[in-house]
Amino acid sequence: MPTVARYFARTTGAQHGRSARAAAGAAGVSPSAPVVLMVSGGADSTALLVHACTGMLDLDDGRGTARVARERLHVLHMNHHLRGEASDGDERFVRELAARFGLPVRVEHFDPSVVEKDGVERNLEAAAREARYAAARRYVRDLCAEYGCNRRDARIVTAHTASDRAETFLMNAIRGAGPAGLSSIPRRRNIIVRPLLDATHAELVRYLLVRGIPWREDESNQDTSYLRNFVRNRIVPLAAERNAHVERAISASCDILGDENAFMEKLAAGALRTLARRSGEGLLVLDAGRLAASEVAVARRVVRQAVRQVAGSVRLDARHVEAVLACVAAGEGSVTLPGGIDVRMEFGTLTLRAASAREGAVATWLALPGSVAVAGGGVLEASLVRLQPGVDPVAYVRSELAEWGKDRAFADAAALGFAERDLERLATSAAPGELPAEALAARLWVDGPEPGDVLCPIGMKGRSKKLSDLLGEEKIPVAERAGVPVVRTAPGGSIVWVAGVRADDRFKCGPTTRILVKLELRRMAGL
Repeated sequence: MPTVARYFARTTGAQHGRSARAAAGAAGVSPSAPVVLMVSGGADSTALLVHACTGMLDLDDGRGTARVARERLHVLHMNHHLRGEASDGDERFVRELAARFGLPVRVEHFDPSVVEKDGVERNLEAAAREARYAAARRYVRDLCAEYGCNRRDARIVTAHTASDRAETFLMNAIRGAGPAGLSSIPRRRNIIVRPLLDATHAELVRYLLVRGIPWREDESNQDTSYLRNFVRNRIVPLAAERNAHVERAISASCDILGDENAFMEKLAAGALRTLARRSGEGLLVLDAGRLAASEVAVARRVVRQAVRQVAGSVRLDARHVEAVLACVAAGEGSVTLPGGIDVRMEFGTLTLRAASAREGAVATWLALPGSVAVAGGGVLEASLVRLQPGVDPVAYVRSELAEWGKDRAFADAAALGFAERDLERLATSAAPGELPAEALAARLWVDGPEPGDVLCPIGMKGRSKKLSDLLGEEKIPVAERAGVPVVRTAPGGSIVWVAGVRADDRFKCGPTTRILVKLELRRMAGL
């Protein structure tokens, strides 16, 4: 997001008069940092290669428009194998063109079968684009390792023009897009730069014709069944009848939209930080009340950024965002987003959980003493405590719980059915305090909530309650309930403690309690 000074430096060429060497030194650009030119063999990318070797480019590296040292230039070509011999002809042409200008070239190959993965048909154009950029990043990584330079100084250069930008703008408008989509192709994204965005395709064609340099034509560009070709061959010519410079006009609008979109994204990022109440791997919980009170333009972006934080590769349509915000406005409801992301509006919070984070509780024995890992990265620990003679068990437990709250519970070992003779031996031979691991051969069962579970929560004077109702009263989201650890006397046995929620009255400590079973839930930091 440029400041006013940087914006006008870019648009008026105020940087162009500086010494390239001085500017490079000021910017700290490595003289050996690679510049990878993505060349398909078409007119635009051919012009890019020629211009990079014979003219000046602005690589957005602090030097402004300047000559690029020939030894920094490298060519990448992707053979997509979609047009048979024509695709191989493109590869030969690029190899010959690179050799003519003395540039090293790497050719990678695209497997069209990747458009069908796990039985799901993917967009061919999108899959090919992903493969090209992945190949470019690999090439940069290898070159930086070879020359010992920082990857941040490297550049991947594409031949996108004002014409491409206008086409993408119109395509996204036809599909229905917000400011991000209408910003179209950015001038720079990380190390990817597009120095030809101010030129049109027609201008680059004239550039090559004047210099007598051939290029390759892709006959599939005339097939208007593809949306881009429909826009290029039908819509843009019609718009040009009213404005001969329509491509430049749209490109200028994209710059404005891009700058304003970047500013709004920054605002939304700040809002997201203030709204976050809990986060973890594949999990984000937001304050729904404050989100509902936010400006809708900011709220939409918050939802998108929240989804990226939970599962970065997922792409949302506008309808997905609106569905989430409808739940927020209603104060209830749930939505399943692409990628299996579960979004739930409950108890004043909006919870986003990736499929990988929706784990259930363990099902295992818990030794006394011992510990088991539970959902969410926590640990459930159990130990035995022998009270000193004269200590009031009830007062002791109340004091402990006043300090530790719901993440700690105590039960009477005798009420749990442990052997009386073992308890008597411990009461007469062991020292007061924590008992050693070999003191008593006892164990409890830990799993998750089951349909029909009932307990007698402490504080209800022996009355029973459904576990599902108790979890609802405690405002535990439905998506998280499967991960609540439930301690039982045995598999399918009576509930001793719903970890972090409530203990069962039937096993509580009384005036005659001699040995305590101490249960503690240690949560992962920040949860």
